[in-house]
Amino acid sequence: MCEKIGVKPDRPTPNSIIGLAIDSLGNGVIHGLRHPSEQNTNGWYIWSGDYSEYEDFFKPVCKEHLNEYIKIDLEKYLDLPAGYRFLIDGNQYEDVWFDESLLEI
Repeated sequence: MCEKIGVKPDRPTPNSIIGLAIDSLGNGVIHGLRHPSEQNTNGWYIWSGDYSEYEDFFKPVCKEHLNEYIKIDLEKYLDLPAGYRFLIDGNQYEDVWFDESLLEI
C-alpha cells in the first residue's frame, strides 16, 4: 500500500499495541487511523461501524494478535505512517488518505 500511494513504510514494532474496538467488529466497514507512536503503542486505532468516544471503546491488543479478531489481512495498511487513515469493506472497497490532524495528539 505504501508503494502504491508513494509513502515510506513505517512498520509497527513487534509486540506493539493497537487500540482495537473489539465490540464494534462485524458492524460494517473497517476504519483505521494512525497517530504518532507513543511508548509501547504503535498509534493505530481500528474499529468497525460507528465511532464512539466512550472511554472503553478501544481495547489494547498486541499487533501479533490482531488476526484473532479481524480475518481481513490488514498488514499492508499497518505499514502506513502516522497521519494516515484507511476505510475498507473486506471486498472491493478501499480508501486511504492522509489526515494531518492525526499528527496532533
